[in-house]
Amino acid sequence: QVQLVESGGGVVQAGGSLRLSCAASERSFTPLAMAWYRQAPGKERELVATINVGGNTRFGDSVKGRFTISRDGEKKMVYLQMNSLKPEDTAVYYCNANILSRHYWGQGTQVTVSW
Repeated sequence: QVQLVESGGGVVQAGGSLRLSCAASERSFTPLAMAWYRQAPGKERELVATINVGGNTRFGDSVKGRFTISRDGEKKMVYLQMNSLKPEDTAVYYCNANILSRHYWGQGTQVTVSW
């Protein structure tokens, strides 16, 4: 069973930055793609950013220009650098990995942005 472990969440003031990390326990296969999703209270889970094995990235409209995603393929890790954070970025952030066409999820990490 593949496990994804997120870290780096916390409380930050508006305009600040946070960096989330996600480590995959899978060592035999390289994830085809890794991504970050988020879910705010009362809202559906939405895509924040994704990066594939080729390094191609895609971002949700609300975070373009503020967030960047990167990965360390050898270490099976993905990172989300979040800058210029806004209160509306407050949510639980989930790591996702596509390994052999199966999707795995982390347990989530809370990000809270206050005024």
